[in-house]
Amino acid sequence: MRNNPEILFKNHLKMYVLLKDRIIFESELEKQSVEYYCDVENQPLLGNHIRYFIKDKDQKEIDNILIKNKIIAETEAIQTSDYRDGKKVIKMQIKIGGIVLIIMILILIVENLSK
Repeated sequence: MRNNPEILFKNHLKMYVLLKDRIIFESELEKQSVEYYCDVENQPLLGNHIRYFIKDKDQKEIDNILIKNKIIAETEAIQTSDYRDGKKVIKMQIKIGGIVLIIMILILIVENLSK
């Protein structure tokens, strides 16, 4: 089913899936016997997304795959981002900030005790 370029000549939709979700997405497409085309070498410069071409008639199966596996996908018209990654970055920044603050407080305490 993979890399069926005939899809490009039929009614299709373009979908962008995050690189981290590629394996799950493609395995689910194979399980559902959904034909798709993915030309990895000719990807647009959109960062860490993989472009897929999928037949219009398979849109319901695609929607089910995306919802079931919590995959965030986008089209050229509707661009989204994975807010879960942003939350991870913010949590890490808060932890690092807290550690730096604790170290600074400990240094101030040690300096005051040594005077």
